[in-house]
Amino acid sequence: MREKSQVEDIDRSIYDIRDEEKDAYRMKEGLTPQIVEQLSKEKGDPAWMQQFRLESLQIYNEMPVPDWGPSIEGLDMDHIATYVRPHSKMQASWKDVPEDIKETFERLGIPQAERKSLAGVGAQYDSELVYHNVKDEVAAQGVVYTDMESALKGEYADMVHKYFMKLVTPHDHKFAALHGAVWSGGSFVYVPKGVHVSIPLQSYFRLNAKGAGQFEHTLIIVDEGASLHFIEGCSAPKYNVANLHAGCVELFVKKNAKLRYSTIENWSKNMYNLNTKRASVEEGGTIEWVSGSFGSHVGCLYPMSVLKGEGAKMEFTGVTFAGHGQNLDTGAKVVHAAPNTSSYMNTRSISKDGGISTFRSSVVVAKNAKGAKSAVSCQSLMLDSESRSDTIPAMDIRTKDAAVGHEAKIGSISDDAVFYLMSRGMTEEDARALLVSGFADNVSKELPVEYAVEMNNLIRLEMKGSIG
Repeated sequence: MREKSQVEDIDRSIYDIRDEEKDAYRMKEGLTPQIVEQLSKEKGDPAWMQQFRLESLQIYNEMPVPDWGPSIEGLDMDHIATYVRPHSKMQASWKDVPEDIKETFERLGIPQAERKSLAGVGAQYDSELVYHNVKDEVAAQGVVYTDMESALKGEYADMVHKYFMKLVTPHDHKFAALHGAVWSGGSFVYVPKGVHVSIPLQSYFRLNAKGAGQFEHTLIIVDEGASLHFIEGCSAPKYNVANLHAGCVELFVKKNAKLRYSTIENWSKNMYNLNTKRASVEEGGTIEWVSGSFGSHVGCLYPMSVLKGEGAKMEFTGVTFAGHGQNLDTGAKVVHAAPNTSSYMNTRSISKDGGISTFRSSVVVAKNAKGAKSAVSCQSLMLDSESRSDTIPAMDIRTKDAAVGHEAKIGSISDDAVFYLMSRGMTEEDARALLVSGFADNVSKELPVEYAVEMNNLIRLEMKGSIG
């Protein structure tokens, strides 16, 4: 057998299997008012949403492409289908999901994970959810977990209208405006006051269609004194044309509430991942982000937390792995907008085979945020001389009564450590993979068991053939 030596040789077979495209409906490629109106008609939007989409499109057309991050010149919206409906309506019973779609999610371990450790699962395939279920005991607590379309038109329509794209607005940047125009699918979660959801909810997003975009919208409201852990997983098979992911996540953490939001993104390396995530945290509330970014050709992802109530807290723990042909620009932002707020960012970035990994952090402390505390720690590991790693911190402190710190380290794997492990019987490949896994351990230990295993497996796959 030939020794694996290239990134392309990595066995991503579990993710790269493409299902035959049996779309029930595929929007023609491009982005025009007629296409957006047709999408709105297909979705059966209320009048306000149709108007919102068209206004967002106008904003999109007027805004420039950001010029400060990685190049996205390979992304041409004229060749992206913004809506692909699979050949299945959403099902509440797994046995009713079509066999080919079911096999895809079975391969990815979704139903198995649901049976073992999850309170509820939503599975999105291309532009629509094909399965959604929540355990009876969780629903009995008053927890609402449904797809965005049902929430938009059902008994929670007023709540959706109140919160939808109020935290991330179409004016934020060009791809937020794009999302407002063509969003489809996603999850709506409401946790009532004082309710503690003891096991996680999960959404999994799978983009199978070639030359398409996925624009799911996730809206989570954790009411006063409540708590929730929400897990998001994403993957797509590899094609030789560009795919686009421009989803949006809006999280509202009320007084003394707590939300942990965990993500493992394993898009294929033809994907432009331009996602926007933001949390609003009220008095005494806590938001915890856990983020693993592995796939995509270009990634721009900076979850933002607005600490708007006194004593609000934010923690961000992230790992990014950039291999051959990848430019992953990731990080986090926090705004301290109230007194005695605190934030902590702890990240690891790994680059190899010419991959580019950039960490950006933004810490803003408002004039009235006296007693604020913020610490940023980022560590980078470059596995060869072709790779690149950059750290770009930004701090805007408007009060003297604040404690803010930043620490950055960039290094490479110690040859002594590799030699020591090899002297104990390990191959060089396994030794390096173990050291990289250990470097990323602060993230994997924060994840549920299945996702920690998946993350370590992804690291091992990425390490294959990276020696030399």
